[in-house]
Amino acid sequence: MRRPVIAANWKMYKTHTEAQLFIEGLRNRLQSKDYERVEIVVCPPFTSLRTVQTTIDGDDLEIALGAQDVHWEEEGAFTGEVSALMLEKLKVRFVIVGHSERRQFFGETDEAVNKKVKSALAHNLTPIVCVGESKEEREAETTEEKVRSQVQKALSGLKQEQVASLVIAYEPIWAIGTGLTASKEDAQQTIAFIRETVEARFPGAGSHVRIQYGGSVKPGNIAELMHQPDIDGALVGGASLDPEDFSLIVRYGE
Repeated sequence: MRRPVIAANWKMYKTHTEAQLFIEGLRNRLQSKDYERVEIVVCPPFTSLRTVQTTIDGDDLEIALGAQDVHWEEEGAFTGEVSALMLEKLKVRFVIVGHSERRQFFGETDEAVNKKVKSALAHNLTPIVCVGESKEEREAETTEEKVRSQVQKALSGLKQEQVASLVIAYEPIWAIGTGLTASKEDAQQTIAFIRETVEARFPGAGSHVRIQYGGSVKPGNIAELMHQPDIDGALVGGASLDPEDFSLIVRYGE
């Protein structure tokens, strides 16, 4: 049984003080059964990682700390970058890799994503590997070709057990921050295809790897997405900035 993982990607929002207030607000809205049913991950900006970590540890909350990016080298002359070793020492457990905004605005390549995945795994971080097609690619009916290529290149050189332990997030680019969401049928179809792609390359891993949906996830659409057999959670953007909305998503809109 794959345990769903609901992750908050705050992107470039929230100061460290706002981050602390969010965690306290989320704690007040969730019950013990919510933590048992779903793995909850919060990915703040780098400047808020320490604050969120100490708040989580201080309250003994079962919330996992995640980062939004990582460099593939442990150290070096890479101004502005943060390594997996640094994140590991902050008790970070998850890291988002290959988000479409990193690819679009910062020129991140599939090869760079692969190196980041390997570095994260080497330092006991669980990568959340993002894949997804553009509006033009979807209209050209090349969605499967695009995500197959991204998945295969991101996971190149990994072992079966490593692939089984990570998370893949399917985020159609045209649905990120637009208010548009893939229909539950389309999301299920593409995520099932991703699972088949993983299984074909890494036999035995396909049934274990957790695959999220991301793209304008809200309290109003989370339930229908989570009822699909191959969807194992959500990578949440805008709606994760409000503790009330995010708690509702964790509870599948209840």
